[in-house]
Amino acid sequence: MADILISENIRGDAVDTLSKRFNVVTMPDLWRDPAALAHELQGTRALIIRNQTQITDDLLRTANDLIVLGRAGVGLDNVDLKACEKAGIIVTSTPEQSTISVAELAIGLMISLARQIPQADADTRQGNWNRQRFGGTELHGKTFGIIGAGRIGLATARRAQAFGMSILAHDPFVSRDNVFLAELNAKVVTFEDLLDRSDVISCHLPASPQTVRVINATAFARMKPSALFINTSRGEVVDETALVDALKSNRIAGAALDVREAEPPAKGELETLSNVLLMPHIAAFTREAQARVTRAICEDVARVLDGERPMNAVVAPPASRNGSKKG
Repeated sequence: MADILISENIRGDAVDTLSKRFNVVTMPDLWRDPAALAHELQGTRALIIRNQTQITDDLLRTANDLIVLGRAGVGLDNVDLKACEKAGIIVTSTPEQSTISVAELAIGLMISLARQIPQADADTRQGNWNRQRFGGTELHGKTFGIIGAGRIGLATARRAQAFGMSILAHDPFVSRDNVFLAELNAKVVTFEDLLDRSDVISCHLPASPQTVRVINATAFARMKPSALFINTSRGEVVDETALVDALKSNRIAGAALDVREAEPPAKGELETLSNVLLMPHIAAFTREAQARVTRAICEDVARVLDGERPMNAVVAPPASRNGSKKG
């Protein structure tokens, strides 16, 4: 049996380095077969995943030797953290390593929407020269609203500020005295106020029962007709039917989505609209970010197997935990 099982497509120098010290088995499609995953976990001490592998209480009941779960990424909506804690399994993630890449994509999507770059490119490739049609709008002097003021939201807002935009932020878990928001001269406002006042709204929320479809018909109705909406967080936070209605009726000017309610999504009305940009959940998939993510998760898993504390524990190790198998 493997010391470390990797159930998704996670490769790179850090994995090669880990393989020199431990027996590492990589099965990129294992996440698709829960029964096969449960079988492979028998005797395995560490599991490394992305966002596709579903870690459930039932799965963990079969993983008697598992002591550490490494999530290569930020979101943990595919991991039952309570079940991990109950089973005494350490969970570690990579909360900072993809921040820059996600923030840069959010800004890239904002610019693309404001200046209609993809549409102008496609039209020009057809032999047209429509200078008046694709003028777009400036970002300077506009208001940039972030829903969720965590690491990525703040990094995105910092980059938006460089365009001469004023910053609004909504996050019920962030104080009005937050030093990072203060550095941006950002105003902490209510959810409704942010929707009312922002010219660009960038969503940076985790998936949770509280955030599912929080961006819904009521939210879109409050936005400016000129508003641009961007989501690089989790698809579940947006009601896609309401978004289609808002885009078709010009209730908002445009939207850009890197994430969807279901992934991969079935082709629907969103794919037919010219005022939406659709990406295949690639915000964190730059070469640099993935190298950092892979290195960080491999190093943390190795620390746990060596009996040390991980750097980025989500479910912290018990004081008595070490790298030996559970008895």
